Amino acid sequence: MGHPGTSTPMATRQRESSFTSCSSTSSCDADDEGVRGTCEDASLCKRFAVSIGYWHDPYIQHFVRLSKERKAPEINRGYFARVHGVSQLIKAFLRKTECHCQIINLGAGMDTTFWRLKDEDLLPSKYFEVDFPMIVTRKLHSIKLPTLLIAECVLVYMTPEQSANLLKWAANSFEVAMFINYEQVNMGDRFGQIMIENLRRRQCDLAGVETCKSLESQKERLLSNGWETASAVDMMELYSRLPRAEVSRIESLEFLDEMELLEQLMQHYCLCWATKGGNELGLKEITY
Repeated sequence: MGHPGTSTPMATRQRESSFTSCSSTSSCDADDEGVRGTCEDASLCKRFAVSIGYWHDPYIQHFVRLSKERKAPEINRGYFARVHGVSQLIKAFLRKTECHCQIINLGAGMDTTFWRLKDEDLLPSKYFEVDFPMIVTRKLHSIKLPTLLIAECVLVYMTPEQSANLLKWAANSFEVAMFINYEQVNMGDRFGQIMIENLRRRQCDLAGVETCKSLESQKERLLSNGWETASAVDMMELYSRLPRAEVSRIESLEFLDEMELLEQLMQHYCLCWATKGGNELGLKEITY
């Protein structure tokens, strides 16, 4: 199964009515819960109508359970008209623009339009879905597509607690995933301290540097936050494994007389990767 170009975890305050402001956080939460409930109701009704043949949708079964409660015929016909009408307008717009456009589906819930358009070769240039974070996370979890997350010199600017929360969120949100992280390592020695001091002089503080003590500490952070496998290699080791022809080519581009400095720098950066699920894909076998 493919997936929408971007599933944005943003909240649309009202699903069926005009935008309103809330006088208190508790009343907002209560209102939001009611609005989120409309997603479940609509999804169950669509799932039932599809199950008895009102329209063809092979994807909805992956997101919504089949209700034991039989829906009234007028409800089913109402949803048929809704789905058909909206679908016709979407397709008319896509054909007029020859799909050189974008779609923003507000309050998308468990809607399956993306995949149905894909089947008809009618995908727009970009397709966005917007809904409450809870609903978007549930949908992402249901999609179960393999997901690759990449962070290059990002986690080190977060506190250890913040980066741990991010890693936990990623591990919990995706059943089959890989996380690639490139950042500092071996920061406890003198060279590492000099790097930290130089960055501080530029008003740049490495809030998460304590996790960058060693390759082991980098792997431990990943394993302790929901990832099943974790590997790490410093960049000097990685450099030594590069194809010799490529190394010869780049080293001939310019002369380097401070090989020791290069080695020190590369020993203080690392590439880490972690995986979750995907046994049938062989994700755990990925190495460098």
